[in-house]
Amino acid sequence: MRFFRNNGLLIVVFSIFLACLIGQAVSGYFADQQDRTMHGLASQSFTSFLVSGEFLESVFENWESEFLEKWAYVFLTAYLVQRGSAESKDPDADSPEDKNLADHRADPNAPWPVRRGGAILWLYSHSLGTALFLIFVATFVFHLWQSTRHAAEQAAQHHQPAETILAHLISGQFWFESFQNWQSEFLSTGVLVLLAIWLRERGSPESKPVHAPNAKTGH
Repeated sequence: MRFFRNNGLLIVVFSIFLACLIGQAVSGYFADQQDRTMHGLASQSFTSFLVSGEFLESVFENWESEFLEKWAYVFLTAYLVQRGSAESKDPDADSPEDKNLADHRADPNAPWPVRRGGAILWLYSHSLGTALFLIFVATFVFHLWQSTRHAAEQAAQHHQPAETILAHLISGQFWFESFQNWQSEFLSTGVLVLLAIWLRERGSPESKPVHAPNAKTGH
């Protein structure tokens, strides 16, 4: 029970993720079957749909935008502030995130890179942003690959030649797929930053205390 108590947030979030991914796969398969019937095409198995460019493109297209937004948010909040928002550092006070790490070199409970210092510490200090950025790059590449496959599948259905991956990279279709997701991610982030100035959610660390004034920044 202690394990579930200590890891409840991750367990629930990843459970919802898996449920939604399964829902996307099942509903996408039925939508594909309907589309094939309308166009007089042969049906395909559920397994074939799962490895198709159409399904994998839709998965990586969304993952790409999510990790871009998460990386940008981590990076931007390290340097920019929004007075009054619980999502921002306080512009009028020193932030614990910016304290001199050399003061913790002798702390036996500090992570090994902090005690080690040097280049290892610099890499560790930016490891979260670096990891999110690399995941974004990976999902961008997979989105491009699967989007190219999907375009080739559609071209084959219409007896047309397939695009190369470079040709698809500069196509309007690929960037339409990307920007339609990117803009929604940054819109939702901006709305969260804005609403966190005046609104509260009791019990959530993503909100200021209910009694806090609107001008208070940070948790």
